[in-house]
Amino acid sequence: MSSRAAFSIPRRLLTRRRQLPPSDKSSLDRALRILDLLPSKPTTSDPIHLRLVKELLANPSTDSARHPFDGIPQPLELNAVILSRELTSCAADHDLRCGTRYHCLAMRAGLLDADAYVGSSLIMMYSRCGEVHNAHKVFEEMTARNVVLWTAIITAFSQDSQVGVCMSVYSEMRISGLEPNDFTFASLLSACSDTGALGIGRGLHCQAIRMGFEEYIHVSNSLISMYCKCGWADLAYLIFSDMAERDIVSWNSMIAGCAHCGLVSQSIGLFHEMRKRNVKPDGITFLAILSSCRHAGFIDLGKEYLELMIESGVTPKLDHYSCLVDLLGRYGKVEEARDFIHKMPVKPNAVIWGSLLSSCRLHGNIWIGIEAAENRLQLKPECASTHVLLANLYASVGCWDEFARIRRLMKDKGVKTCPGYSWIEVSNEVYKFRAEDGSNDRVREIVAVLDCLMDHMQNNGHVIDLNGDGKDDGVS
Repeated sequence: MSSRAAFSIPRRLLTRRRQLPPSDKSSLDRALRILDLLPSKPTTSDPIHLRLVKELLANPSTDSARHPFDGIPQPLELNAVILSRELTSCAADHDLRCGTRYHCLAMRAGLLDADAYVGSSLIMMYSRCGEVHNAHKVFEEMTARNVVLWTAIITAFSQDSQVGVCMSVYSEMRISGLEPNDFTFASLLSACSDTGALGIGRGLHCQAIRMGFEEYIHVSNSLISMYCKCGWADLAYLIFSDMAERDIVSWNSMIAGCAHCGLVSQSIGLFHEMRKRNVKPDGITFLAILSSCRHAGFIDLGKEYLELMIESGVTPKLDHYSCLVDLLGRYGKVEEARDFIHKMPVKPNAVIWGSLLSSCRLHGNIWIGIEAAENRLQLKPECASTHVLLANLYASVGCWDEFARIRRLMKDKGVKTCPGYSWIEVSNEVYKFRAEDGSNDRVREIVAVLDCLMDHMQNNGHVIDLNGDGKDDGVS
């Protein structure tokens, strides 16, 4: 890696590194062919391609549809357009191994530092594959950085919900003398949406207005999404109403935003207004409207919208079926939800079985809950929360042998529960918390305030269950 770096990011912030999948096929030949592609005089002290060769030897790859080393073109035959297109395809398929091979080709052909679009495509590929750390490495190795590259790395951290790092990168970009573009603001606002950073988002809104970017349709769409996810649906609707032109994303953002804020009637009203204006709803639109029905408990209306979706020529996907399963189960129709799953034209995934499991836990339907948990474990055997719930369900009906079997499975697999996090924004800084978290310097003050709130709730007749099960990491 180049010793020069435009900014320094703490290593602890560069999270979610994905492990490459092992296989039983040798990759020695491919590793040697990578070495044959490398430049004779590497320009970096910590080159990423050496790590690639090592991982290829340790973790042989399986056959895939794309084999960039089967009939490799000579470096002179490559160009930036071809590489950018192939890297974009790897990003869409989350094909990390193939993408790293194209990375080697880009270095050998001298296109990595010569073309910003190849660099941005590499950054996108690594970030889409969960390798934000390597996306940052690629950015650091680029000597000529334009707004495209800066926006690419901001987008990478935005997709990883690291709003603090996004703002640090943005500040360094401004210090370097470069001006942001509309896509830069859209990525920054997306990071604020995912983390609920309302204060930072409002500041970015002001900057977008001053620079004239608020009129760009995708910036307005990002503002709508950000304000809705932060609970400011009224302000989001003002932006939506003032838009001179709206696309399908604008309508979807507003409909989904109202559903997120519990404004079900407004969400349904927008859906019907959208259809009156001859804007054809897509799968995301129907997912938003089904979510609205789920929040309000409109079972019959939810079924009607699913039928309308099919009549409109939009094929329902697992997310749409999951919404209806959750709607049925959440409001007590657990058996109907189970029957609906069995009649679905597509195979249910772990999310759908998890939704049914949550409903069973809520309404005390033990045997269907056991069925849901067993099916979920077949699809997601590493889920600790499902193991715990299934063990408890067996214990509740006295099936102690099954209880012991599940506990033994957890021990043999080394399955451990992963704590969930909550966050709150104070003075434009986002703080994360988990259960029994004592890492905050002001934890005693926080606990004292919580005690006061609990006393206030009890004095007003609310029953507080400190031992109740909350939502877990995979069952929702």
